[in-house]
Amino acid sequence: MNWSEQKVTVTGGAGFLGRVICRKLAERGCRQIDVPRRQDYDLTTEKAVERMYDDFRPDVVIHLAAEVGGIGANQDQPGRFFFANMAMGMHLIEQARVRGLGKFVQTGTVCSYPKHTPVPFREEELWNGYPEETNAPYGVAKKSLYVMLDAYHQQYGLNSAVALPVNLYGPADNFHPHTSHVIPALIRKCVEAQESNAPSIECWGTGSASREFLYVEDAAEGVLRAAESISRPTPINLGTGSEISIKELVKLITRLCDFRGEIHWDSSKPDGQPRRCLDMSRTTKLLHWQAEVSLEEGLRQTIDWFRNNRDDLREVQYH
Repeated sequence: MNWSEQKVTVTGGAGFLGRVICRKLAERGCRQIDVPRRQDYDLTTEKAVERMYDDFRPDVVIHLAAEVGGIGANQDQPGRFFFANMAMGMHLIEQARVRGLGKFVQTGTVCSYPKHTPVPFREEELWNGYPEETNAPYGVAKKSLYVMLDAYHQQYGLNSAVALPVNLYGPADNFHPHTSHVIPALIRKCVEAQESNAPSIECWGTGSASREFLYVEDAAEGVLRAAESISRPTPINLGTGSEISIKELVKLITRLCDFRGEIHWDSSKPDGQPRRCLDMSRTTKLLHWQAEVSLEEGLRQTIDWFRNNRDDLREVQYH
């Protein structure tokens, strides 16, 4: 794909992953990158999506926008998370069909996989069970869009790509205590505990669950590689292919933050999905892509960014 000839709209382009993708698009020579802002375009409504297409007239849409959060946020807003993610994708894909869009790129989620998927997760297992209960509405909404894209490819010839990233992290992540995911939540907790000489921190669950994490720069490259290489909505994993238990992750983050207090585990809180680790065979074959930033190096950069930027974080994000 010659990006210099494409008009690209990136939903969620002002967000954590979106900012990196927009930068990489510009580096690839893309001359028109449009980012619909939420205050201007409520993409959960058909009229706003139609207006977005009218205003930007894209050749390619990279759909990153989502309503998402950690376990607590998913438990508080399951209906909203299903509706918002389903509605955004449905309207965007339908208008892509109506207007003959060149390519639609959908970012999915590892939350779409069934709760007890054999490890490592292979894309063929996506429909062999129900997702983990705490994030199932979000995961099912996202997964339904893969089916819509497949149906639209078969019936209407709509070209699309579907990338399934694991848990992302990195500089400029969301560090809000209620809506953040595990790495930024732990970093904030450990940095503040270290600076206040707190004797301990509390962590949710038992620490036995495992997760796989992908640095945001690597994720952005993977999404763009999928956009460049794939024309039909075959789900493709984006990850490192290695997992770490939450307990070991906490040990690593406390060491990097120089927090030396005790860790108290609140086992009354849910662990979430027992294990997450992706099979990268299809990705290697189709995209010729692999993650480059190690977990420890990525965590160091994320911790440094948080320490240096806390005072500038928006009130709505931090408090």
